[in-house]
Amino acid sequence: MDGHLRCIDDMTVRLDIARLTMKERLDLISELGDSLSPESVSLSPAQDAELARRMATFDADAKAAIPWEDIEAELDKQS
Repeated sequence: MDGHLRCIDDMTVRLDIARLTMKERLDLISELGDSLSPESVSLSPAQDAELARRMATFDADAKAAIPWEDIEAELDKQS
């Protein structure tokens, strides 16, 4: 990403996001997400309810989950 940084003054650096590759953009998103602590993110009541609903669905569906290794082995058999 270094080639996409532009110095505006001694204290400000601007990142030209439009010039980043898709992988660089995804890496940047990951780094930004990792930089947030759970305490720094506040959810609205609607977002909190949706998160709870999705987690309940995830927990229920996890019992029926197929391990990746099993899926991979099945795909290998088919090719």
